[in-house]
Amino acid sequence: MQITRFHPGPRYSQTVVHGDTIYLCGQSAEDEATNVTDQTRIVLERIDKLLAEQGSSKSKLLQVQVWLADMKDYDAMNAVWDAWVDPNNTPGRATLAASMPHNGLLVEVIVIAAK
Repeated sequence: MQITRFHPGPRYSQTVVHGDTIYLCGQSAEDEATNVTDQTRIVLERIDKLLAEQGSSKSKLLQVQVWLADMKDYDAMNAVWDAWVDPNNTPGRATLAASMPHNGLLVEVIVIAAK
């Protein structure tokens, strides 16, 4: 099966498509001066855009990993997530705490979706 990479950079591609499966690299907010609510909203908007480029959408999410700098932000992140996710097509999801590469980065989301 063919592998196609979109928006490639020196370390990773934003999107990799293999067959009918879409893999997004970890999405984070570029403006790290905001709170976790704003960062989550920005991340989910980026995911919507990248999936749409491949003819997909959040209703076709298969698996999601949410990484938080601090688990105290779990409820605030979930408030944004719950308003965004397709309630009839929720993906498998894990939420974990992680040391982030930049101090202001509060949330990063990794997505696998179907076309």
